[in-house]
Amino acid sequence: MAATGAALADATAIEPFRLQVTRHDLVVPGLPRGLSGLRVAQIADVHLPGTPAVAAEAVRAIRREMPEIVLLTGDIVEHATTLPALGEFASAVRGRIATAAVLGNWEHKAGITPDTARRIYDRAGVRFLCNESATLTIAGARLRLTGFDDPVVGRPDASLAVAAADADLAELWLIHAPAWIDTLPASARRPAAVLSGHTHGGQIRLPGITLFTPPGSGRYVSGWYRDALAPLYVSRGIGTASVRMRFFCPPELPIFTLRRA
Repeated sequence: MAATGAALADATAIEPFRLQVTRHDLVVPGLPRGLSGLRVAQIADVHLPGTPAVAAEAVRAIRREMPEIVLLTGDIVEHATTLPALGEFASAVRGRIATAAVLGNWEHKAGITPDTARRIYDRAGVRFLCNESATLTIAGARLRLTGFDDPVVGRPDASLAVAAADADLAELWLIHAPAWIDTLPASARRPAAVLSGHTHGGQIRLPGITLFTPPGSGRYVSGWYRDALAPLYVSRGIGTASVRMRFFCPPELPIFTLRRA
């Protein structure tokens, strides 16, 4: 009984707020020297207005780390009434050089249209990507960010994934739900990495056992997957959804450092 009470206390009052900053070297063959050492932070699944304390911790972490690029990969808010909070949060976590964002399924379900999201993100100084790309020039080198609409509720454009691209252009893809990557044809181009979230890492787990992941997760739970179309990283996310608990699955803010092969 005592063990059950302790586990419940951890799952509700401790672990949901114990944000982990994880660090990853992303080796990119042919990476231009101007991009070597560039740091990219990923923020996924904040689920405002839930768990505001861990959202505030994510803001503090970004301000400590000061990454050059910040990518918001969907489900930042759950309700249309929290659009002001979306703008405030996005403005607070901007990268030193650039920030970009895509939609998740919860934003779609809340009736937040791409046009509305673009308007909010523009005001916050964040580039919103919905089936489109943006190319950054950094120290004379170019980095392309390609963001897709949410696959669960929205309409990601697969033709964008197979469109011709400069062979020497480093590229990162942003897609909220990871299972979509397995639906792409073999002719799809291969970016340096794909960054996604959505799964919350299972959110409530037992050691070595994932009890549940939401539709759109497919075979993916958390961390690196090297057997996908391209290296795929699935973040455990910042907040919680439906059940405001985490167990054996703390919130995560991953930071990727681009490295030359």
